[in-house]
Amino acid sequence: MIEIGTTQFWRATFALCLGSFMVFANVYVTQPLLPTLAAEFEISPLKASWSLTVTTLTLGLSLLFFGPLSDALGRTRLMIASMVGVVICGVALSLVTSFEQLFLLRAIQGVCLAGLPAIAIAYMGDEFHQKAVMVAVGLYISGNTIGGIGGRLIGGFVGELLGWQDVFVAMSLMSACCLAVFIYLLPPSRQFSAKPLRPKGILLDIVRHLQNPLLLLACLIGGFNFFIFINQYSYATFLLAAAPYNLSASLLGMLFLTYLSGTIGSAISGRLSLKFTQPVVIAMGTMCIMIGSLVTFIPSIMAIVVGFLINAFGFFVAHSTASSWVSRHAKSARATASSLYLVFYYLGASTGGFYLNPFWQFAGWKGIVVGSLCVLTLTFFLAVVLQCRFNKPQ
Repeated sequence: MIEIGTTQFWRATFALCLGSFMVFANVYVTQPLLPTLAAEFEISPLKASWSLTVTTLTLGLSLLFFGPLSDALGRTRLMIASMVGVVICGVALSLVTSFEQLFLLRAIQGVCLAGLPAIAIAYMGDEFHQKAVMVAVGLYISGNTIGGIGGRLIGGFVGELLGWQDVFVAMSLMSACCLAVFIYLLPPSRQFSAKPLRPKGILLDIVRHLQNPLLLLACLIGGFNFFIFINQYSYATFLLAAAPYNLSASLLGMLFLTYLSGTIGSAISGRLSLKFTQPVVIAMGTMCIMIGSLVTFIPSIMAIVVGFLINAFGFFVAHSTASSWVSRHAKSARATASSLYLVFYYLGASTGGFYLNPFWQFAGWKGIVVGSLCVLTLTFFLAVVLQCRFNKPQ
């Protein structure tokens, strides 16, 4: 088993972080472009957001396929194959001429993007010592945040300078480089034990995971937190693109630099979990999102930026911890358990925009904050319930 601080630990962790960076840069590259896409194709803000929503939706649903398949066929080959598919889709996206074509290819790309997040944490669970998993997961998810930042900055700056289609050219080149380094660094699976691919068995694994309250509660928390967090950013782009702020696409991309606090949150989540129980850490992270959302009530760019810094820190503390919790408490089929968590997570991302849209239509950004606090109160309560279940004698 790989121990904390060894050469193998850092090679594997860096490779997975780089893969995570590539995946999430591609997922979120269209987010700062939403006002641009709405104007280019003469569509509504909600429809423009489908360029992100459809990717997270197909990504989330595909996790149920990749996780069990990796339990049968192995981890590394599937991660590499899926990343190759991401590069090919990126090239095709640079050639589209209609929103319908963009929508279809982003849906296909979402399927390819599911490979690494469905398998990476299961790979860690197989190959790493238990304490190393907690630290590595936090670092790996920090790659998510950096990828989210990088993709949005590329989308904002390249989109403004060269046009939205050239954004996908830049993403394809970056993705190909990341893939080459990933293949070179990632150690082969040594602790993995394959099991036959049986659809009935997969279904039974999913049912068993859903019947385990320690897993189900963590899945609900991850889904509901992302339901709010990621869609706040989408509506914030329209808030800041309009008067009195009138920010350009490149400046909207810079809003996502607030994810840097999430990188810090992810990186320290494992350390926090060594001092507090993981449900307590999740509750603390959720409370931070609530506080940050309230700060954005103040009508100034500085307050909005500070609010999102707090949000990102709290969200990624909670997400990293919940993800690690699922990997540690799955009694079998870890990849399926990790995939199930991410299904909840990305279904939350895909549906939160529809939930928040009436709040936006009725009361603008203040409505978004009120709608957010309603859901975040629920997730805080679920974290408290998870702590109570964890302390309950088994």
